[in-house]
Amino acid sequence: MMKKILLLAFVLISSVVYSQELRLLRGAITENLVVNDSVNETYSLYLPSNFEVNRPWPVTFVMDLEGKGKAAVSMLINAAEQEGYVLASSNNLSDSLAISENVLIANRMFNAVFNTIPTAKNRTYTAGFASGAMFASILPTFVREIKGVISIGAAVGNVEILNTKYPFQFIGLVNRSDYNFTAMYDTKQLLNKLKFPNELLVFDGARNLPEIETIAKAFRMLTLTSMAKGYLQRNDSLINISYNQFLVDVNTNVSNQKPLLATYQMSDMEKIFYPLMKLDSLKASQKILRRSTSYRQANRSQNSYFLKESFTKEDYSYYLEEDIITYNYANLGWWNYQMEELNKLDKSSNLFERQMSSRLRGYINALVSDNIDFVSTDEQVDFEALNLLYMIKTITAPTECDGYLKVISMSSKMEDYGTALFYLEELLKTGYANKEELYAIEHTSLFRIMPEFNEVVEKYLKGARYDVIEQ
Repeated sequence: MMKKILLLAFVLISSVVYSQELRLLRGAITENLVVNDSVNETYSLYLPSNFEVNRPWPVTFVMDLEGKGKAAVSMLINAAEQEGYVLASSNNLSDSLAISENVLIANRMFNAVFNTIPTAKNRTYTAGFASGAMFASILPTFVREIKGVISIGAAVGNVEILNTKYPFQFIGLVNRSDYNFTAMYDTKQLLNKLKFPNELLVFDGARNLPEIETIAKAFRMLTLTSMAKGYLQRNDSLINISYNQFLVDVNTNVSNQKPLLATYQMSDMEKIFYPLMKLDSLKASQKILRRSTSYRQANRSQNSYFLKESFTKEDYSYYLEEDIITYNYANLGWWNYQMEELNKLDKSSNLFERQMSSRLRGYINALVSDNIDFVSTDEQVDFEALNLLYMIKTITAPTECDGYLKVISMSSKMEDYGTALFYLEELLKTGYANKEELYAIEHTSLFRIMPEFNEVVEKYLKGARYDVIEQ
């Protein structure tokens, strides 16, 4: 208790001290905090600018499987500041570790934070993006203190381990153009059947990441649920303000002729506000909207594209597996045709068609990346299959340089310099200009001193490292 008395002397200069060696900042991230003396693990911590030690605070632990604690916390800072949440994230989680090991690392961080700041009982949450979000949704099964999850761009990690006797609130955030949208939409239907508390904040936009306002809404939902459950003192003013803010978003989507988004939001509002206030007017509005021609047409159209998307995904999965097994280089033209078809859909006047195209593009790139990871980590790496996968990647993700560089490297290793030369030129056509990296590609020591290599470099970048010999 004596250690915490020192805190009062430093509150005025926007920092807090819980021991002689520990200094925590308010309104900023404190990096590399040691979990405990017995393990070499650290985490990043964010305290809101109005943080005080004389009251307990809700904490959201942000999961990042690349161990980038500060970066993970940074993504949620503005929303957490607005809604009054502490954030913490480990620097030691990794997708190369077993789930059990990551759970233990996360649990040690939990205990470190609980021992460092006053935390609100029953107001501990996890959050994450993509793979980090999937891990965040698994943790409540192992750590019962976690009462909710904010999952950005990922469905529940494993629905089979959900325990309806120990439910937690799952709040998903996803762009309709994100390839994870259909999986999260399906998960929502499943969680509803299980009567598992859940909301799905769906949005449109050029970026798959949600805006600050959308993330802040997820935090607000956690706060309102805490009031409904009695974990937090009821605040009628905040409840009414929140209801009106959410309703404004609904009306905006109705005005913008996006009835599906409006109905998703109404459904979430009903779940959140039902224990807190009467919702007769909301239910009536929701019923009217669902009976409208615009809603019925939009719902029919979306379901139609969901079905078409499902069939196309099956084609992608089937042909990719077949191509890998048979080393079917002849099918590269088919993949190129598929991407050309998606390019056409990108220009469609139909919103659902454009969103389906974006989701399919995300899906095939994720599928190719997963297969690359699988093949490359095998005990006996099949380099020919791996090379083919990277060739496909140059088609499905033509602006990313990694695929081209890998094909150049592996083709050179197999002394297929014609293929290496072709992909070298294709890479340079994209605007790639890292000459140092180009002359350091693995397995190309012989290839890069060839006249043909340097002629191509000279053509696009000028100043080839080795002389171009005129024949």
